Amino acid sequence: MKTLIISALFFLCATNAAIACEKCSAYANSEDFNIKAARITQNKLNNTLEFEITVGGKAGETKPKAIWKFDMAPVLGYVFPTTLKPEDIGFSSTQGIVALALTSHPDFDDTPLWDENNDRNFANDGILWHPHWVILIKDDRVGGGLSVKEHKKADLVTKPKTAPEMNMYMDSPGYPVATVGKVIRVSVPLFHVNNQTKFKFDAVACYMEISAPDGKEMEKKMDKPMLGVYNVFSILSKNLSLPFEVK
Repeated sequence: MKTLIISALFFLCATNAAIACEKCSAYANSEDFNIKAARITQNKLNNTLEFEITVGGKAGETKPKAIWKFDMAPVLGYVFPTTLKPEDIGFSSTQGIVALALTSHPDFDDTPLWDENNDRNFANDGILWHPHWVILIKDDRVGGGLSVKEHKKADLVTKPKTAPEMNMYMDSPGYPVATVGKVIRVSVPLFHVNNQTKFKFDAVACYMEISAPDGKEMEKKMDKPMLGVYNVFSILSKNLSLPFEVK
């Protein structure tokens, strides 16, 4: 049943891609986001899961163009939607799709515990490709049909200790991300997914965007999610049926 729900959500995402924002078009036809293959491999020697996406161009070569503000900031991502449960990655039980997203966004930093570029400044690394666990939900307010699930500050929500101070179901686990030629990969400790190896997954490349208006613009916030999917560039399975298994 969960796989059918995921497939339906992403079908909406794919069919709505034509509605995407103007900024998306700069990346939509790039071979850097044309997914050709993906796999998750259990590395028994290191007790890890190796997530990997192969594209037609150069993986991670294309990054978003900075707009120098948080509101409407662009985010590019290589995403693994999965059949994992939120509890498997350290969240309290909630409805939604667990996904591992490898993202780049030059206008803000949401990994406060990590200094990815090793310059002793922990707040300027957003443009470097880095991982997030997120919970995705259906959202008709954006062209991609999906957004990262939000919560109120007063809600009793359990998150991993590495989650940033944002009112979303999002974690910043700090796993190492590497790009080599056509491949982008990330290594995940097996215990970080509750030692699950039987889940299924798919692979998606997409454009996302932040909505965080200030002052008088705040009333417009309800019109858009804090982090929404605006355009899907590529889906490995074509219909997002999550047919792939951990090897």
